[in-house]
Amino acid sequence: MKRHYILACVASAFMLFSGCGENTQNETKKEIVELKVGATPVPHAQILEVIKEDLQKEGIRLNIVEFSDYVTPNLSLNDGSLDANFFQHKPYLYVMNKERKLDLVAVADIHIEPMGLYSTKIHDIADLGQNNTIAIPNDPTNGGRALILLHNKGLITLKDPSNLASTEADIIDNPKGLKIVSVEAALLPRIIKEYDAAVINSNFAIPAGFTSKDALIIEDRSSPYVNVLVVKANNVDNPHILTLKKVLQSPKVKEFIEQTYNGELVPVF
Repeated sequence: MKRHYILACVASAFMLFSGCGENTQNETKKEIVELKVGATPVPHAQILEVIKEDLQKEGIRLNIVEFSDYVTPNLSLNDGSLDANFFQHKPYLYVMNKERKLDLVAVADIHIEPMGLYSTKIHDIADLGQNNTIAIPNDPTNGGRALILLHNKGLITLKDPSNLASTEADIIDNPKGLKIVSVEAALLPRIIKEYDAAVINSNFAIPAGFTSKDALIIEDRSSPYVNVLVVKANNVDNPHILTLKKVLQSPKVKEFIEQTYNGELVPVF
């Protein structure tokens, strides 16, 4: 009798602890992992907002950290303050890695934002006058990109238009005597009235009310400046990053980009 009583107690204890273990496993399954992703407000943060619920279903809480400049998001990612960022194109990432000695990697191609030349003073590129002043972004890659746009549309001639890091020093012909002024990219929409025209990135042009139809000239859709999701090199195979990549390249996001931005942005996946 005593032996049966002891066995019954052992069995009860086993069932009790097994039950506790099962509860612990269930609680573990319910744990939510937070991913902090840096982004500029438009369009990157808007696109990320679309996938919040989808990531939540995958056990990921998306914390979108907005930035208004092009430097801090990469520095914050490199020092571990962010898990990923989504705001830049590949040539810019390459330059930042080289100049700042960062170890960041693009893990997903998302979209292209055609860069355009805008003006509040003239309404046709033919009206661009002699010695007019054009403002361009002051960071090396977007500055070079702006100059290549001007070259491709015949306004200037560059020594090597395939050089994505071209500067004003690489201009070998300037028939209109255009004055090129470098300004922080984020400021260009606000101070465009101070210049005859300005070359502006779409993510700054769109919230300022400009559309591609307003541009005097605009990049072709074959632009190499693809906007990418970026992480630290040692985080490329992180399963939560892979989930973020999968959801960000979903048909839902593609449809959102096409319907929301009406051609101002072009999905590439």
